[in-house]
Parts: sequence; structure tokens; C-alpha cells
Amino acid sequence: MGAKTCIELVPIFSTLTFDEMMEVASITVSRRYKKGEMVFLQGQMEKKLYVIHKGRVKITRISSSGKEQIIRILGPGEFMGELSLFNNEPYTNNAEAIEDTTVCIIDGDKLKDIMAKYPSIAFKVLEELSHRLKKAENLIENLGVKDVESRIAQILLELADDDGNITLTVRKGDLASHLGMSLETLSRKLSYFQDKGWIELKGHKNIKILDRESLEDII
Repeated sequence: MGAKTCIELVPIFSTLTFDEMMEVASITVSRRYKKGEMVFLQGQMEKKLYVIHKGRVKITRISSSGKEQIIRILGPGEFMGELSLFNNEPYTNNAEAIEDTTVCIIDGDKLKDIMAKYPSIAFKVLEELSHRLKKAENLIENLGVKDVESRIAQILLELADDDGNITLTVRKGDLASHLGMSLETLSRKLSYFQDKGWIELKGHKNIKILDRESLEDII
């Protein structure tokens, strides 16, 4: 039943009946990863779909110069490794647990057989891939066109709730990597934003937006 519980979290399986979910559960195994442990590595060849049950995983890519770029952060109910289902290429990204994490691992070849029986799963996967492609295109555009301050202002506005409160769920170093800058640059610019009266820094994890208009003006 543990595998089924994991599968129930995932939107791509939401339309399945109990028996159909059990069919997917039968080709699923669960594995725990400690914080900092790699789930899979760039260049690795596998045909598996990884579903996060508990915890969080960061997806990264290492450039030819050795610099790490964070592509996305995934949490419970989200999945990774989906491209391996449709091609014979090695993984182009790394997946690292950023906290103690439990992952359900689904056999890719057998899942493709099930997808042939239940096309709704395939359509849901395509929807998610389209969403990720759009986010990737936006990230590339931001890195290529927008300056450092614009990128930081945009991510702050995206992360803030209706009251302007932000609680970072990743380390500032990981956030900096995602934005294509150094931790020192991010910290310096956040301090600058605070000096301008646009934000208030509350410890390492919490930020309060004080002047939303000024942040919007520099995007």
C-alpha cells in the first residue's frame, strides 16, 4: 500500500481507478535517500520514473566549466526522469536530495506498457513536460536578458504570499545558483534592497516585501 500512497500523490495518475493504481504500484519500489545523497547522476542510463513521496530534490546540471546550475526544486507528488521513458539518451541532469527524502521508483519499460492501456497518463506527462519547458524557456530568457537585480526582484515577487511574506525553502546558495549568480552577489543585492527600504530580511529564511511597486519597476 505504500507504493499506492505514493502514486496517489501524483497528478498524472489522478484519473486512475483503484485497480489501475494497484497495477502501477506493482511495478514500483520505494527507496530512502539521506540529505545530500544523489538520486541519479548526469550521464547515467536508466529507464525509470522517480516520484517524490516525502522530502525535496534539486535537479541540477554541471556546465563544462564545472559550475552548477539549479534547474528546479521538486517536492512531494512531483516526478523526475520522465525523459528516459521516451529516448535512449543518458540523464542530462543530476538529482540530489536536499533533505531526507523518500522516492517511489517506477520501472520505465513496464510503465510504458501501462501508458499504452491508459493514454490519460501519457497526456498528463506531456502536460507536465510542456509546463516545464515553458519554465525553462523563461529561465533562459531571464538569465540572458535580465540583469541581476531584475532576476532577484522577480523571484522575490513570485515567492511572496499576498501579504508580502517569503519563507525560503532552499538554501540561499541554491537560490543563487538557480538565478545564475554567486551567493555573495545575491546576499549583497538583498542587503541593497533592504537599505533601499524595499524588503526586510528576517534571519536566514524569512523576507518581507515592504515596497512591491519598486521591485516591479526594476523587472
